[in-house]
Amino acid sequence: MSTRARARDQGARRLPRIEANDHGGTITSGRKSIISSRCSVAALSVVTAVAASLLALPAPAQAAQPVGMAAPYEYLGWGSPPSPTEVMAASGLRDFTLAFVLSRGRCNPEWDGWRPLAGGVDAATIASIRAAGGDVAVSFGGWSGRKLGTSCRTAVALAAAYQRVIDSYGLKAIDVDIEHTEVSNAAVRSRVIAALAAVQQADPGLEISITFGTNQNGPDPHGLSLIADAAAIGFQPTSWTIMPFDFGAPAGTMGATSVAATEALAADLASTYHESTAVAYAHIGISTMNGQTDEADETVTTADLQTMLSFAQTNHLARLTFWSVNRDRPCATGAPVSDSCSGIAQQPDAFTSLIAQFRG
Repeated sequence: MSTRARARDQGARRLPRIEANDHGGTITSGRKSIISSRCSVAALSVVTAVAASLLALPAPAQAAQPVGMAAPYEYLGWGSPPSPTEVMAASGLRDFTLAFVLSRGRCNPEWDGWRPLAGGVDAATIASIRAAGGDVAVSFGGWSGRKLGTSCRTAVALAAAYQRVIDSYGLKAIDVDIEHTEVSNAAVRSRVIAALAAVQQADPGLEISITFGTNQNGPDPHGLSLIADAAAIGFQPTSWTIMPFDFGAPAGTMGATSVAATEALAADLASTYHESTAVAYAHIGISTMNGQTDEADETVTTADLQTMLSFAQTNHLARLTFWSVNRDRPCATGAPVSDSCSGIAQQPDAFTSLIAQFRG
């Protein structure tokens, strides 16, 4: 097990400690071959026929900016999730990234792998955010639980699973947080990329973020493989979003370290896609963690996030987000850092209020 994985299993995790069991309940847990373009066409024919029943949700609001650009994560399964509409009123935030859609056996997408797409708290939350003038991106994957990328055995089936969720909520934006068992397997990485390429063909204009870990000096070999797979089939997501934390070694100032990792990603994208650095930045996102991370020597302060925000504004990044709104508040006196507080002295919604300022 890697240093990062051990830290996540032992500390306050960026990702939820929930997995689906074979009976649809939950149990707690610790924190490439290239598909040809003909396969993508086949996937397209499937996903366009997938639109199951649409949920009775308000139509998405007309976006003043991309939905996923400034949309921090909120997780409804733990961490005393705050009311999204109250957060919107307090911070000026418009959009959220709701996490996580997993597989309930085989290739069946549900929230956390057990809450249905229709009729539950997640659908009600999406409706309330839209009624208040905002919108949502839906995130697939994360660290824990049964991933669609591994449960769906072909790119065609995986594309259909993504499409089912997109159609269910009339989504304008999705995020695939590819970690752990999805990102460590070359065949699964390639499957995810091929499926997203098919979804992009089926849904022109859909914002697609691919979120993955990073080293301090840029993407690790798994991240570089994702990028190479995508470039090989001509697929460019809206944003390649790195998570610059949990490095497993002293990182120094997290704002400066995050900027350095992002600059390295820009160089990798420019080289792989044969594009300018400015174009590369326009396809990059940063997903940080607020307050104490899973590493004892890493803390992301509001000053660090301000550094990232200034860099993102200057270089016109595609996305700036953090994990998570659930933690965007100080811990009670004497209480340890957790999934519901940041572990640092801060005002409630301080990180969210900064993210709300991002305009690309």
